[in-house]
Amino acid sequence: MKNNPKKAAVIGCGFVGAATAFTLMQSKLFSELVLLDANHDKAVGEAEDIGHGIPFAGEMDIYAGDYDDIADCSIIIVTAGANQKPNETRLDLVQKNVAIYKSIIPEIAKRNYEGILLIVSNPVDILTYVAQKLSGLPERRVIGSGTVLDTARLKYALSQHLNVDSRNIHSFIIGEHGDSEIAAWSSTNISGVPLDDFLEMRGHMHPDMDKQEIAEKVKNSAYDIIAKKHATYYGIAMSVRRICECIVRDEKSILPISTVMHGDFGIEDVCLSMPTILSAEGVETHIPIELSEKEHTSLKKSADTLKNIIAGLDLSM
Repeated sequence: MKNNPKKAAVIGCGFVGAATAFTLMQSKLFSELVLLDANHDKAVGEAEDIGHGIPFAGEMDIYAGDYDDIADCSIIIVTAGANQKPNETRLDLVQKNVAIYKSIIPEIAKRNYEGILLIVSNPVDILTYVAQKLSGLPERRVIGSGTVLDTARLKYALSQHLNVDSRNIHSFIIGEHGDSEIAAWSSTNISGVPLDDFLEMRGHMHPDMDKQEIAEKVKNSAYDIIAKKHATYYGIAMSVRRICECIVRDEKSILPISTVMHGDFGIEDVCLSMPTILSAEGVETHIPIELSEKEHTSLKKSADTLKNIIAGLDLSM
């Protein structure tokens, strides 16, 4: 079925799905947005509630639907899954959410879907891999939100530490969206100035200590928020909006999305996040950023952590 470039869908209307739908309604990227949830009344209620804001944002047709309604979407965003609880890691969600994906992804695939599948549920790297295998879609069209949010958290933390506009900070979190993620300090700069030089310029004389503290703060951000309010959803909703902007506008921007790796940095057959050129067709290519030997080793360990989880999954239908 031919795609409608102005139509998108959100599967899963929990905190993340609803916040994502609300953010997309305000974005003016789409003229039609379909919401799906295992609890259809929840999807209906969210569509009605968000729809009441349309007079303030611009016209959009937002409604609750089913899988037949989303077959012609340009982007399907999957947020469905069990929520991460306090003291629970993203990887702890694996079996529960793989089971949920076995009921969702084949429904999309059997309708000969030709758009882009954007995975947001956690653990996002594992589920991006699972979605690609269960759907049979080309790898370039199955992407995960990856470390786009983690990278935003890093830029925010650095901006607070350095007292500088976060938009002038160029840095990435790479690897797993989770406990083994890596801050790519070797390639971090502030408008072309290496991070260590900028830290010194701002009067911070212990750059390694500063970087370690910031990286830990970023890695633990979700745990901290979940402990306080039991869920995180605004930041990821804005991250999804940014990814959708890149696709809809064919920006060819570089984002650290989660995609299948095939040999870059010696990593094979696993999804994780590396800076990637993203266009209307999906993934174009990974960007070979500079990594130190320590960062490279940590990246391979992160990949091994994910591969070990994948090896224990049953993806048969």
